Amino acid sequence: MRQESGVAEGIVVEAATAGDLRPIIAMDPRVADTPGRREFLEHAHAAGECIVARRGGELAGFAVFGRSFFGQPFIELLYVEPEQRRGGVARAIVRHIESICRSEKLFTSTNESNAAMHAFCAALGFERSGRIENLDEGDPEIVYFKRVAPANTHSIAATTESRR
Repeated sequence: MRQESGVAEGIVVEAATAGDLRPIIAMDPRVADTPGRREFLEHAHAAGECIVARRGGELAGFAVFGRSFFGQPFIELLYVEPEQRRGGVARAIVRHIESICRSEKLFTSTNESNAAMHAFCAALGFERSGRIENLDEGDPEIVYFKRVAPANTHSIAATTESRR
């Protein structure tokens, strides 16, 4: 697959539409076994905090991006379909979020046990910023931070295609 500007070709990233809620819920494997997960996704979607990535018109991944971390921009959830992983989808989503971030600070986090996400954060220039104990028993949350150029736009519906 040809790469351009660090974004895989053919990936469109945009704000989730009304029709995306059901596929987002179906895509998330934790909805079935995590109490409140469906409601969390419904609330994020209603609040305009869901970002989706499509490849070939099909939903390939999504993120929840809001200001839930001490009022700071925070990527709370990032999920890519297993067959779409390592193909630029997550990178395209994060780059899009960076482009719409209205602050110079961007945060995310992951469990200490999630080696793939730690490597991903490092590859995108995020720095470890802290550790939170007792969220998931025996698996601390590691907080990441990245300084970004604040966006000058109010729209989160831009696509990665238009930024090339």
